[in-house]
Amino acid sequence: MKNLILFIVILFTFNSCVEKDKCLGVVCQNGQICFDGTCLGSQTNVLVNSNISENTTWTNNNVYELSGRIVVEAGVILTIEAGTIIKGQAGTGNNSSVLIVSRNAKLNAIGSQTLPIIFTSIADEITTEQVNNGNFVSPNLGNDASGLWGGLIILGNAPISASSNEIQIEGIPTTDPNGLYGGNISNDNSGIIKYVSIRHGGTNIGNGNEINGLTLGGVGSETIIDNIEIIANQDDGIEFFGGTVNVSNLIVVNSSDDAIDTDQSWSGTLDNFIVICGAATDHSLEIDGAEGVMIASNNIKNGSIKGSSSAELADFRSCAVGTFENIFFFGFTDPTTDGRCDFSTSDQCSIDNLNNNLIFNNLEIKTTFSLSTIFKNGTDVFATIVNNRTVGANKSNFSWTSSYSLLGDF
Repeated sequence: MKNLILFIVILFTFNSCVEKDKCLGVVCQNGQICFDGTCLGSQTNVLVNSNISENTTWTNNNVYELSGRIVVEAGVILTIEAGTIIKGQAGTGNNSSVLIVSRNAKLNAIGSQTLPIIFTSIADEITTEQVNNGNFVSPNLGNDASGLWGGLIILGNAPISASSNEIQIEGIPTTDPNGLYGGNISNDNSGIIKYVSIRHGGTNIGNGNEINGLTLGGVGSETIIDNIEIIANQDDGIEFFGGTVNVSNLIVVNSSDDAIDTDQSWSGTLDNFIVICGAATDHSLEIDGAEGVMIASNNIKNGSIKGSSSAELADFRSCAVGTFENIFFFGFTDPTTDGRCDFSTSDQCSIDNLNNNLIFNNLEIKTTFSLSTIFKNGTDVFATIVNNRTVGANKSNFSWTSSYSLLGDF
C-alpha cells in the first residue's frame, strides 16, 4: 500500500512539472471555483430590493439583480463600474423591475468600448466572465425576446410642455412620488450614461402602459448620454418627454412599438443613430408636438434606418416641430399595403409647419417605389432615391455593441 501511495505522489509530481497549472491567471467570479482552467459553479447575484438612499457604487465583479421598482432617491449618486451587469426580475404590474433615477439624483454609468454596462433580464445567461473576455452577446436570448423586465427611467427638472410644469412619468404608478419629472432648470444634470446596453425590457404594468427601454423625462442638458444600445424592448426603444438633453451614438434594434419617440417639446439633439426595425415595430420615428403652451424644437440628424414589412418610416403629428436631416432609409416594403411603410404628417397643423417649424434636409431612401407614394403630404420634395447613400450614420461608432454584426448592409 505504501509503495502504491509513493507511486501516485511521484506521478502527480512529475505531471505537475511537465504540465502548467491551467488555473494560473484565471479569475473566477463570486461563488465559483477554477478546475482544469474553467470556472465552475453558479455566480451569486447581489439582490437589490429596496431604494438606493445613499451614494452607492455597483462593481463589475458582481451581477446586480433588480427585484421590483428600484429608485435612486433625490440627492443620491449611483455609480456603476464599466463591465457591470444588471439583471431585472420579471415582476408583474406595479411590481415590474425597473431602475428609476429620480429628480435631483444622478446615475454615473460609465462603460467603455471594451467593458460596456449591460442592463438585461434575469433570464439572460450572460456573465461577467463573458463580458471581461470581450463577448457581449447573450448566449441564450435573441433579438426577439422582449418584455422580460422593465427598463431604465431617468427623470429631471428641465422644462416640459404638458398640463403643468411637472407630471408623472408613464410606466410608473401615480401613487409613487418618485415618478414626477419636469421643472424650469434647462441645464439640469442627471449624470453620465455612456457605453450602456439595455436589453429585453418593456414590461406592461397594466392597461397598455409599458416601460420604454430608456425613458428620459425632463432630463437636462448637463446630462451626458452617449453610446447607447437598446435591444428588443416591448414598448418604445427610447422616448423623450420634454427636457433639453442631447443623445449621441444610439442604436435601437427590434422595438415592439416605436424605435424613437419624442413628446412634450423635447428640445435637444440626437446625433448619429441607427434603427433596425423588427416585425412588430410601429414607427421608426414618432414625433409629437407640444402638450402645453411651451413650444420648443429638436434636431435629429445623421441616422440610418432599416425598415421591415410592417414599420413606418416616420409619423409627425400633434403640431410636430423640429429639424430632421441627413437620414437614410432602406429595407421598407410596399407603402401602399395597409397604409404602412410611409413617411407621414398626420394632422393639418404638422403639414402647416412644413418649411417653418418642421424642417427636412437631405433625406435619402433606397427603394423601387416612387417618392410620392412613400413621402406623404408634400414631404417628397425633401427626399431623394439613391442606390448608394451619401448621408446617414457612422456605423463604426457601434463596433462595441452586441448588434454590430447586424450592420453589414448599413
